[in-house]
Amino acid sequence: MNRSAVAAFCTLPLFASLLAGCAGKGSPEDEVRAAIGAAEEAAEARDASALLDLVADDYRDSRGNGAEEIRRNLRGYLVAYQSITLLTRIDAIELPATDLARVQATVGMVGKEAEAAGAWDLATDLYELDVTLAREDGEWRVTRADWGRAIGD
Repeated sequence: MNRSAVAAFCTLPLFASLLAGCAGKGSPEDEVRAAIGAAEEAAEARDASALLDLVADDYRDSRGNGAEEIRRNLRGYLVAYQSITLLTRIDAIELPATDLARVQATVGMVGKEAEAAGAWDLATDLYELDVTLAREDGEWRVTRADWGRAIGD
């Protein structure tokens, strides 16, 4: 996978996880956990509009990507992979404020490239993610995401 695809692939599940927004049920941690629980379904549904809306306009990551770059990478990933399967494990949630969350997660990802529709070729990876979420106008949005390949467990 090229670097742009990896960037999108890594951030896809946690952008998708925010689709549940903040329904107002339970604590902020409950809201974040519920949102992440919806991540796999949203990403696997390949809902580009919903995913792109989850990127905060002030998004930044350690690789120098801003909001537009990561949105472009997400679009490209959804075009390149006709099927997406995610397995997400929440390793930690920190809530320094009721409208700010830091999530550490391990995500297993499997994608089938569009051009390999009839083949058994799959792209698989396991990543560790560190994502910062902020509640903006009542909705959780990703403001920062960093990731790397998981090494062992």
